[in-house]
Amino acid sequence: MTGTVAADLVDGVDLVEMWTDGACKGNPGPGGWGVLIRWDGVEKELHGGDPTTTNNRMELQAVIEGLRALTRPCTVRLHVDSAYVMNGMQKWIHGWIRNGWRTADKKPVKNAELWRELAVQVERHDVTWIWVKGHAGDPGNERADQLANLGVDTVR
Repeated sequence: MTGTVAADLVDGVDLVEMWTDGACKGNPGPGGWGVLIRWDGVEKELHGGDPTTTNNRMELQAVIEGLRALTRPCTVRLHVDSAYVMNGMQKWIHGWIRNGWRTADKKPVKNAELWRELAVQVERHDVTWIWVKGHAGDPGNERADQLANLGVDTVR
C-alpha cells in the first residue's frame, strides 16, 4: 500500500519522525518494506513488497517510499536499523557518485538505481539519520518491521 502525506497535513510542521524497515523471506526471495511516519500527532503507515528481491533492496525501498510520501520538503528524523543504508548514505555514496557509481575497487555499485533514487529523495529534505538496533524494543522500529512483514505477505 503506497500513499502520500497530504501537503495540508504537514503544512507548517517542522519535524517528521520516520521509521523504515525491510524484510525478506529467503535472500533472494519474497520481500517487503514498511514505513511509519509521525508528524504533529498524526501517523501514516505504508507497506509494499516484491515477489523476488533481497533484504538490502527492501531496506532501500522503505526509505525511498517514506521520503517520497512527503509532499513538500520536510525536516525528517529518519530511524533505520540497516547498517547497509546507514553506511551507504553516510560513508559510501559520495565516493560512488564521484566514481561514476563504481565502488573503490571499480565494480558497479549494487542496487545503484535504488541508491540514485534515494539520493534524489534525500535532496528534497533535511534528513537526520538515526540508527536503531533492530528487534530491540524501539516501538517505531517494531511497527516498521511489522509493516515490512505485511508487505511480504502481500506478494507471497
